[in-house]
Amino acid sequence: MDPFDAGAGGLLRQPKAVWATAGASVVAFMGIGLVDPILPSITQGLHATASQVSLLFTSYFLITAVAMLLTGFVSSRIGGRKTLLLGLAFVVVFAGLAGTSDTVGQLVGFRAGWGLGNALFVSTALAVIVGAAAGGSAAAILLYESALGLGMACGPLLGAVLGNVSWRYPFFGTATLMAIGFLCITAFLKEQPRPARKTSVLDPLKALGHGGLASAAVSAFFYNYTFFTVLAFTPFVLDMTPYRSGAVFFAWGVLLAVFSVIVAPRMQARFGSLKVLGGSLVLLAADVLVLGYGGHTAAIVCTILSGAFIGVNNTVYTELALGVSDAPRPVASAGYNFVRWFAAAAAPYFAPKIEEWTDVHIPFVVAAVTAVLGAVVVVVRRKALTHEAEELEPKHAAEDGVGVFADWPN
Repeated sequence: MDPFDAGAGGLLRQPKAVWATAGASVVAFMGIGLVDPILPSITQGLHATASQVSLLFTSYFLITAVAMLLTGFVSSRIGGRKTLLLGLAFVVVFAGLAGTSDTVGQLVGFRAGWGLGNALFVSTALAVIVGAAAGGSAAAILLYESALGLGMACGPLLGAVLGNVSWRYPFFGTATLMAIGFLCITAFLKEQPRPARKTSVLDPLKALGHGGLASAAVSAFFYNYTFFTVLAFTPFVLDMTPYRSGAVFFAWGVLLAVFSVIVAPRMQARFGSLKVLGGSLVLLAADVLVLGYGGHTAAIVCTILSGAFIGVNNTVYTELALGVSDAPRPVASAGYNFVRWFAAAAAPYFAPKIEEWTDVHIPFVVAAVTAVLGAVVVVVRRKALTHEAEELEPKHAAEDGVGVFADWPN
């Protein structure tokens, strides 16, 4: 069935609960890139250095990584609806507090609390959407991927529009939108069935004992260092007004969404997942090298272009992580995300430090090297990463309780 079909069960004919969760998901993903256009403004407003402000990403993703071990534990005990509402409540409180910060230390701390809320929400949202959607998992997954891409694209745009008035306004805006999402989910989403087996905190770590899943996680770790060097460090290099920086990262997010949802599946069908991933990682490495050593115009073009490679990589890594092992997909995804988000925490911290120790070009050299290392892992461990996913499908479908995918897809 075509998921875009407007008939019964199509993408456009979903229950209100699905649209409420998807809408809140858009805002949740907006939070990742929201601060990009206002990083220089925050630096000036709080009299902080670039390395201090970069901790906004580090604290956010460090907490997100650790929280990956807790999300399954929480949702399997209190249910998906309550987990979503708990995550949204955390985001509303800490995003609002972030806007009141007087020091960079306060802002970093509130951003960490925001990361905990986002982890609880995002890691549960897809399972809830698939469980509540009409027409099977295909339309639900496409809707969720679309929400992810829209959020990643619109986050910098919202940050630019509100941040042009004050760097505090994007935080207040996010808190307001998430509060609306909280009310919509409260009103429209009924409690979802709980998994047959409760998840322990150690289950995701045990799942990493599988060679294929561990290989996917390690490769994604290197890739994510490159990804978040672009996302967190490039705004300082571009040194543009919030509006212009927001426009650059909006275009970046549009490419990410298009290549993730539309282009990547077609490339996989034609060339195979591992060839597509290896080639995309190498091209991303070349792109960030030009970004680091080219002129200002080249840096803008390469920043936008990186969204295409990142979109492809996100989709392929997701499918590898969720299909390469025999662990239940929510557990496998939690273990995979636990490893890779540590790189998302490390890159924003080390990139400005490396610039201080050397020059502005070297952080991008390091990012290019990590992208190549990700490709090397794919090549060296290709046998472990190759798995007949259809053999696992019946087992996963039974264990997940919601169909093919049941956790954070990127």
